[in-house]
Amino acid sequence: MAGMVGCIAAVRRPELFRRLVLLGASPRYLNVEGYEGGFAMPELESVFTNIESRFTSWAGGFARLVVGEGYPAAAEKFARSVLRMRPEVALAVAKAVFLSDLRKVLDRVQVPCAVISGANDPVVPVSVAHDMRSKIKGEVAPLEILDFDGHFPQLVACRLLVDALDRIRLG
Repeated sequence: MAGMVGCIAAVRRPELFRRLVLLGASPRYLNVEGYEGGFAMPELESVFTNIESRFTSWAGGFARLVVGEGYPAAAEKFARSVLRMRPEVALAVAKAVFLSDLRKVLDRVQVPCAVISGANDPVVPVSVAHDMRSKIKGEVAPLEILDFDGHFPQLVACRLLVDALDRIRLG
């Protein structure tokens, strides 16, 4: 969601930005006709139900999913940070993120952007990165698709991420 917050801010105050790096960003997580956001509505309803009724076990499972099965220590640390939220706050945040539709913001982004996606991201399919890159109006660096499992290369694929950042040349 931070990438889209950056896009909104860059649209409203472009003079504050030299460039944006959109890492695992998504303007919409819900699948709709003609757009694969990553989740069908029944999947999201299940997420919301699990947050409400089994918050602690949901947090652990969600952390393993988004961090990647091969990184138990990082997943445990992420789960602990999620568990610092009250369940009702986590539910409100999850609904705000997963039900948002910010696709119309992209064609108003004028600052140079780089889009970086994980090849095996369980939250944001690569198709979203391609769609974002095609919709952003400002200069966009070639799409960087990193070969790792999970949603957080900054936690589990640091070298891949740093190498990608080194390749990006914008504005």
